[in-house]
This record gives sequence, structure tokens and C-alpha cells, in this order.
Amino acid sequence: MTHVIEGVHCAAATPVTSDGAPNLALFTDHCRKLLEEGCQGIALLGTTGEANSFGLDQRKSLLEAAIEGGIPANTLLPGTSACSVADTVELTRHAARAGAKGVVLLPPFYYKGVSDEGLFRFYARVIEGVAEPGLRVVLYHIPQVSQIHIGAELIERLMAEFPGIVVGIKDSAGDLDNMCALTERFPNLGVLAGADPLLLPLLRAGGAGCITATSNLRSDALRVIWDHWSDPEKNGAVNAAQDRINAWRELSNRYVQLPTIKTMLAQTRADTGWLNVMPPLVELTEAERADVEAKMRELAP
Repeated sequence: MTHVIEGVHCAAATPVTSDGAPNLALFTDHCRKLLEEGCQGIALLGTTGEANSFGLDQRKSLLEAAIEGGIPANTLLPGTSACSVADTVELTRHAARAGAKGVVLLPPFYYKGVSDEGLFRFYARVIEGVAEPGLRVVLYHIPQVSQIHIGAELIERLMAEFPGIVVGIKDSAGDLDNMCALTERFPNLGVLAGADPLLLPLLRAGGAGCITATSNLRSDALRVIWDHWSDPEKNGAVNAAQDRINAWRELSNRYVQLPTIKTMLAQTRADTGWLNVMPPLVELTEAERADVEAKMRELAP
């Protein structure tokens, strides 16, 4: 089945300068290379993109820079959530008017133990506040970080109230059974894996693709899986690609994930500007960096 938003999307990392400003030129170049390497879309300003460490203007500037740098707007899926409805509306309207493929929306994540009614009101006020006909929303389920669960009943209510607008969910909880249940219950909902090892089994269950961090580094392998997963004659190549992406993901989790991914990007892109991270994150130590770089050489083709 074809979904509104599907394929291999990179949960893009955000390069920053030493004083914490987004490095717009390096980011745009990274987006360009990601598309060349096989990504069908770029989910900027998510967890891997350190979105909640940036101000509203900084977040807007990254989307604008990418588009002005020649990245097609209809390949971009910015994360536009904030804890307040007003800020989320501002960022989401900006993305919709820029022509973005869609937006990825976390639930409001400061208050815990909130009800589905409260979550529905948040999403409804954002969608109604944006009021743009081209708006497409991908819900973002990452309860290990947000401590907020997006359940099937809430999804059903949102899809009924906003048909053609709420079109997908990025599920980063790591629960394949839950993702498969969503694909069965909501055939029109594009269920996107947030963990690289789950792309292949999710596609086999009717999923729509992925938004993953390791695609910053190995989108080529993920694209092999997307292109050939249903072709029995390509099983060997698909399984090899999945094994490769799993190995790179395992390395990215060897230390704190986001500084590790940036260390790996610094090596891959030959640019130490990638080593900078936003507080409260800190960069890897020299010993950790050397270890990661040595492991990368072992994994290289």
C-alpha cells in the first residue's frame, strides 16, 4: 500500500558552531549528501537533531537554509513541537507555508501522566491553529524520552477528526508488536520505524519506512532494504544490508548516541565541525573518539 509519507528518511543531525549557533552551510551540504546517498526524505530537528536545544528562530533558519540551498521542500520533515501550543503553531505554520512534506509532532512533554483528552486537545489546537491545507502531520512516539504514550485510541480519534492531515507516526519505542498492530488497525497510517533494525520486519508487516539516526551514516544500506525487501531474488542483498545497518547502529550506541553519531559524521564527512554538540550534551573524549574511529574502519566496505 502507498502511504502519504513513506520511504527512507534520515533523522538528521544538526551541525553547530563552537558557540552553539546552527552551522547552516554544513547542514545544507549534509542534506544534499543524504539525498545523494539514498534518503528519500530528511527529518530535521528531531531528537538526533537536538531540536529542543534551539530557539524558534534557529529552528526556522535551518529549514529556510536547506530550501534556499536547493534542498526540495517536499523532501523535508521538520520536527516542530514545543511544550506550548503557540510555539508549536508558529513552527508548524512556518514549515507548512514553506512547502515541507510534513511535520513531525512530539506530544507536549513537560507534564507527565496526562490523559488522551489532554493530548487530543493539544494536537487539535495546533492543527486548527495552523489552518494550512497542505499540512501533513506525523505523530512522534518516543515514550522513553517524552514519558508520554501515544496510544491507538488517540490515533484513531485524531485521524477521524483530521482526515488527510494526521497521516503517519514515527514509533521510536522499539516495540515491533505495537508497530505491526498499528499497521493492521490503521492501513492508511504510515507507520515509520524509529529504530534501524526494525525497518525490514516492519516493511514485511505493511509499514511505511523509517526515520532513523543511523541513516546519517548508512542511508545506502537502508535504501537497499526499501528498494528490494519484497523481491525474493534480492533476499541475500537485503539481509546483508540489514546486517550492515545493524552493525553501524550498534556502534552509534557504543557511547552517548548523539555525540557518537556526530563523531562518526566528523570522520565520514572529514569535517571536525561535526564534533560540536549543544548543552546539556558533551562531546566524546579523545579516547572514545579514537575507539569509535577505529571501529568505523573495521566496518568500512
